[in-house]
Amino acid sequence: MVDLNIVVLLLAALVPLIIGAIWYNPKVFGNAWMKSAWLTEEQLKGANMAVIFGLTYVVSLFICFQLSSMVIHQLGAQSMLFPDVMNEGTEAHKLGIELMEQYGTNFRTFKHGALHGSIAGITIGLPIITIIALFERKKGKYIFIHAGYWVVSLALMGGIICQFA
Repeated sequence: MVDLNIVVLLLAALVPLIIGAIWYNPKVFGNAWMKSAWLTEEQLKGANMAVIFGLTYVVSLFICFQLSSMVIHQLGAQSMLFPDVMNEGTEAHKLGIELMEQYGTNFRTFKHGALHGSIAGITIGLPIITIIALFERKKGKYIFIHAGYWVVSLALMGGIICQFA
């Protein structure tokens, strides 16, 4: 069976915080983001950063759990046998063991996970950000700054999860 390494998921959930610190730095896209979001440095001061970083980490964990099912194909094969695959002695359990012995390491690379993470960023992240931005009357620069951040973050998270989880 595919056993997810929770430590890897906990580490992968740090990626959005690390990439965000770089991506939204004023020397990278920070100034362009503030301008496109119609924010000033004054408005950003005084926020409770512990709450912002804490909640970002928690929701990043949610993303990691869902992303694992996208980047680790063996989870999909096991889900077809669920819940019987969990019960020793059942045909589903035996088949699950055989499948993992034969195909358990197929496509379990950083590159493969990064590909699927990028696809998730483009096909899920970009549309969500675009919809929000359209209703907030934001321009294309705002969309591309945020979508780029999520494509990069999800690619790295997917790569880490696929390779090590």
